[in-house]
Amino acid sequence: MENGSDAAKDRPVRVYTDGVYDLFHFGHARCIEQAKNLFPNTYLLVGCCNDEVTHKYKGKTVMTDKERYESLRHCRWVDEVIPDAPWVITQDFLDKHQIDYVAHDALPYADASGAGKDVYEYVRSIGKFKETKRTEGVSTSDLIMRIIKDYNEYVMRNLERGYTRDELNLSFVKERRLKMNMGMKKLGEKVKQQQEKVGEKIQSVTNLQNEWVENADRLVAGFLELFEEGFHKVETVIKERIQEGLGGAESSDDSVENKEEEEEEEKESMPSFGF
Repeated sequence: MENGSDAAKDRPVRVYTDGVYDLFHFGHARCIEQAKNLFPNTYLLVGCCNDEVTHKYKGKTVMTDKERYESLRHCRWVDEVIPDAPWVITQDFLDKHQIDYVAHDALPYADASGAGKDVYEYVRSIGKFKETKRTEGVSTSDLIMRIIKDYNEYVMRNLERGYTRDELNLSFVKERRLKMNMGMKKLGEKVKQQQEKVGEKIQSVTNLQNEWVENADRLVAGFLELFEEGFHKVETVIKERIQEGLGGAESSDDSVENKEEEEEEEKESMPSFGF
C-alpha cells in the first residue's frame, strides 16, 4: 500500500483546460501557461471542441477544428490535446482522462441545456476547479472585429495578390467598385508624392533666396571693397608711369643744354688770326 501511495504522490498532477481556440493568440497561450504552472509537476491536457459542437453553441469559427487542434499541438505548454472535447464536463469525462483539476477563467459560460448554467458548475461543486486570469485587450472576437472594420482594405489587398472574386465571395459590381477605389487610391498616392517633390524643390529655392537676402549686403560690400582696392592699384601704376615719362623728358633737355655750352667754350678757346 505504501508503494502505491508513493507512486501516486510522485506522478504529475493531471490538469485539464478547454476552449474553442479560434484564431489562436497570445491570450489563449497565457491561459494555457497558467494552467501548466498550477503545480510544480503538471501534465496538461487541453480539450478543443469540434466544429459541430462549437457552431451549435457558440457560432461559426474562422479556423476548422483540425486547424485548431494543430495550433494547440504547437503550443509549448501543452502535453496532450483532446479533440472533440465536450461542451459540458461530466464525471465520466474526468474519470476517462484521470483529470485531477480543471483550469479556466472565472467567467460563467452557458451550458448545453440553454438554461444559463455555468458549464464548470459541476467541477466547482466537487472542488476541482482552478481559476486562471484572462488577458485583457485581446480576444478572438476583437481580432474578428478588426478584420470587419477594415474589410475593404483586406479584400483589396487580396485582389492585388491574385485572389479571384469567387474566392473572396464578391459580386461583379463589388469587385469593380473596389478595383476602381484601389486605382483612385494609387493615383492619390502618386499625386501626393509629386506634391511632396514639388514642395521640396520650392523649399530649396526659397532657402537659396533667403540665403541671398541674408548675405546680400555682405556680398555687395565685399565686391565694392575689392573693386576699390583694384582701382587704387591701377591708379598708382598710372601715376608711376607718368612720373617716369616726365623724368625722361627733363633728362633729355639737360643734355642738349650741356652740349651747347660745351660748343661755345670750344669756340672761345680757339686762337684768332688776323689777316
